[in-house]
Amino acid sequence: MKKILFFVFSMLFSFSVFCEDKKRDEIILTPDTSLIDIPTAGVIDYSNFNLKTRFYTNGGVLTHLNVGILQNINLGASFMVDNLIGSNSPVKMVRPEMQLKFRFYDGGYYIPALALGYDGQGYYYDRSVKKYMQKGKGLYLVGSKELFFPGFMTSAGFNIPDYDEGYLYSFLGFNYNMDDKLNLMLEFDNMFHSDYPSRINAGVRINVNSNFFVDVAFRNIGKNEKFPNGWDNKTERIVQFNTSFYLGNF
Repeated sequence: MKKILFFVFSMLFSFSVFCEDKKRDEIILTPDTSLIDIPTAGVIDYSNFNLKTRFYTNGGVLTHLNVGILQNINLGASFMVDNLIGSNSPVKMVRPEMQLKFRFYDGGYYIPALALGYDGQGYYYDRSVKKYMQKGKGLYLVGSKELFFPGFMTSAGFNIPDYDEGYLYSFLGFNYNMDDKLNLMLEFDNMFHSDYPSRINAGVRINVNSNFFVDVAFRNIGKNEKFPNGWDNKTERIVQFNTSFYLGNF
C-alpha cells in the first residue's frame, strides 16, 4: 500500500509541477472549494480543472472531477471504489454522483460570498439497501467570509440531503491559511437533528505548490458507534490529493 500511495503521490506532484510551469502566469493559488466534507463558497475559475483523490477506510478510493464550465459555475462528478488498495475483496465501484455549484454573489464588506449547489456524494455505501450511511449534502446553500483576522475563513450553510424526509441540516467550518503553506481545518457537519448523527472533522492542508495540495484529516472524531445497518461508525483517518490545472478555452 505504501508503494502505491508513493507512486500516486509522485505522479500527481510531477503533473502539477508540469502544469504550473506551463501556465505559471495564468494560475494562482487554487481556491478552497471545499474543506474535508463540507463545501465552501469558493469555485475554480472558468476553463480550470480540479482533481481530488481521497483514500479512505479499508483501502477505498474516492475521486472527484470538477470543471469550471462558466464563470462562477462548476460542474463535477465523483466515483468511489471500495477495497481498491490492500487485500480486502471484492473490489467494487459505487455508483457515480454529480456535483454542481453556482457562486451567485462574490461577497461584500458585511455579506459573505454565497453559493448554491448540489452534491450527491455520500460515504459508507450499503449495497443491500442502496443507501449511504453518511448522506451527501444534497441541495445546499453556503456562505464564506474572512473573519476576525487575515487568513481565517468561516463557511456556514444549510442543506437538504434527503428529499423524502425533507429535513433541513446545517454545517459550519473554519480554516486558517498560514502564509499559503498550511491550512488548518475544522468543521461541524450534519447539525440540527438528533436522529441523524452529527460529526466533527479536523485536518491540515499542505500547499505543496500553487495547484497541488495534500490533506491529512480525521473524520467523525470521538465516535465509536454503529450505523443503523450495524457497520462501525468510528473515527476515520483519510488522506486527500488535490491538483488543479488550466484546460484552455472551450
